[in-house]
Amino acid sequence: MDTSSTHQIVASLTRAIVEHRLHPGTKLAEQKLADHFGVSRTLVRQALFQLSQNRLIRLEPARGAFVATPSVEEARQVFAVRRMLEAEMTRAFVRQVTPARIKALREHLAQEKQAIDQQDVTGRTELLRDFHVRMAELMGNQVLAELLRELISRCALITLMYQSTNAAEHSNEEHVAIVKALAAKDEDTAVRLMNEHLLHVEEGLTFDRKLPTNDLSLALT
Repeated sequence: MDTSSTHQIVASLTRAIVEHRLHPGTKLAEQKLADHFGVSRTLVRQALFQLSQNRLIRLEPARGAFVATPSVEEARQVFAVRRMLEAEMTRAFVRQVTPARIKALREHLAQEKQAIDQQDVTGRTELLRDFHVRMAELMGNQVLAELLRELISRCALITLMYQSTNAAEHSNEEHVAIVKALAAKDEDTAVRLMNEHLLHVEEGLTFDRKLPTNDLSLALT
């Protein structure tokens, strides 16, 4: 398996979707992609599978691959469920807090900041998202971590496509404030900050981008 070629295809398609050059619902023809990147259809298929795992595209039997079409209403519902779950997770984290767990979260915050400073859109989105999963993992609750990962991935494409750089910087600052409250064992403040943060992320999504193209070749040039 040629991982560098697969990675290049994944990165190019992700960038085209993130920069809103590919419209949700666009068909991603394997042969067109193979010709464009000068690789085999097998490598294209591997890249498409990877993108489907990230919920950026959907694979339909006998029809092929399409850019995912996220529903704004679905994202709203996901955020509502997350607020319920993460309020309780934050309470539990405060009660089980240890210096090692705070240190691990602060290391994660440093990675977020670095990705934002480097204008790494894909990296910053993944790290900002994974902060919430990381909290569950540090508590040793794998069921909660998996549940959160699934919930977050359901609205990942919307966040990835519509979160501005300013909103990403603001998310990082809010994560810093949450960790500060967790370290101080201030349960009420930590829960309030988490709830406000999730509301801000939801409110920070903008849907007034210019209409992208459905032309695959044009989008990848």
